[in-house]
Amino acid sequence: MTQPVGKQRVLVLNGPNLGRLGSREPDVYGATSYAGLVDRCTALGKELGFQVEVKETNSEQQMIEWLHWAADERTPVVINPGAFTHYSYAMRDAAAQRTAPLIEVHISNPHAREEFRHTSVISAIATGTIAGFGIGSYELALRALANQLAER
Repeated sequence: MTQPVGKQRVLVLNGPNLGRLGSREPDVYGATSYAGLVDRCTALGKELGFQVEVKETNSEQQMIEWLHWAADERTPVVINPGAFTHYSYAMRDAAAQRTAPLIEVHISNPHAREEFRHTSVISAIATGTIAGFGIGSYELALRALANQLAER
């Protein structure tokens, strides 16, 4: 995978059930569809000078492979691990190998929800975490990433 000259590639990775946005618990996750999320991330990415690639998987193995690729290619990551957030030490270990900023995002505020959602195995190795702003959490993360990369 080669990136165009002048464009910083950014991966926006989504874990289990996030492909069901818009129909999955809209009172918690909002009415924006997954396609809407992709459109918003790629449009803002373009504005920020990024080539944003948005991916979603229900497979822990696939997520780990994407994180390995990002580490090998020094590609920044915005990640919503979904349920993997709370227990996937394998994914945490893959994310810890990062060679570029990695920002954890959540649509809802995990600390305002069930007890099991209060723990993230990713937060400690992430550059930062943004949660509770709906789909806007992704936009805030992309802007924070632009600031991080500008400071380098």
